[in-house]
Amino acid sequence: MLRILLPAARPPALPAIELIAAALLLSGCGYIGSPLPPLANIPAPVTDLAAVQRDARIIVHFKLPTTTTENVTIKSALRLDLRIGTSAEGTFRAGEWVKQAKSVPPGDLQGGVATYAIPSAEWTGKNVIIAARVIGANGKESNWSALEALPVVPPPEKPAKPRIENTAEGLRLTWEGPPADYRIYRRAGDEKFFSPVADVQQPTWTDRTSEFGTHYTYIVQRIVKLGVHKEAESDQSEEASETPIDRFPPAAPAGLRASAAAGSIELSWDRNPEPDLAGYRVYRAVLGGAFEKIAELSQVPSYSDRAVESGKQYRYVIRAFDKSANESGQSAVVEATVP
Repeated sequence: MLRILLPAARPPALPAIELIAAALLLSGCGYIGSPLPPLANIPAPVTDLAAVQRDARIIVHFKLPTTTTENVTIKSALRLDLRIGTSAEGTFRAGEWVKQAKSVPPGDLQGGVATYAIPSAEWTGKNVIIAARVIGANGKESNWSALEALPVVPPPEKPAKPRIENTAEGLRLTWEGPPADYRIYRRAGDEKFFSPVADVQQPTWTDRTSEFGTHYTYIVQRIVKLGVHKEAESDQSEEASETPIDRFPPAAPAGLRASAAAGSIELSWDRNPEPDLAGYRVYRAVLGGAFEKIAELSQVPSYSDRAVESGKQYRYVIRAFDKSANESGQSAVVEATVP
């Protein structure tokens, strides 16, 4: 029988797109999805705008956003748009405010923080609304920040430089001014910055936390309350400084008692309350003689005098002294006779 050998059949050719897909799968590139939409590149809005009236200026500051609304880092410079205006009585309409609000010239920009000082005279007696936005290099604008409402009042009067008096209770500050709200700021020792330490309603205050030997600097500011979480500030006073020195002796010991026993006279008294108390000194006199110091003690308020003679009468007083070597006045005199 005659057999005819035919060439083996070839598989049908794959379309080109299937070949490409197969190659990508073999190379590990994975699934091919739809192309991503282009980025909007719109700056994120300002989120931390704050405003306060200080003397005859409205101080506004905020941080510049660093990313877009898609959380992509902004690498080019931003333009700032800060506006101030008033709102009609009744329902607030943001669109109307934007149209009538005034643009404020660029302020100071340091470390990514923008600061503006707007003269307040034009807005005195009005409730102003302030907002900011930023504009990217591509011309796209962020949304407006939250609106900051602020009542504007006549400039609060700046307090005079405070006077400082060194007292046993602490450094006492006084300054010229009527009864009003004041804020005191303090810088202690090597501190670089002032911190608020007290709000008072009279032009005087005593710093009861001051410590002897530490240098303190103070400034005072007038505050005008404008409602919940709103206030206007004066300019700050000139600085006043003092290093308190302990020139204040403890109080004279009280309650001194004496009881005679065989070969001794036992003394006891009430403990002094001063925090810097160092101890006590015991003074004794024989009948008709002058007082002489016979002992210097720690803070324990008792003493046993064993250097006595039978039949003699003795008189005693106690004095307290502090860590700065200030000595108190003497206690009441007590007498005892050794049996």
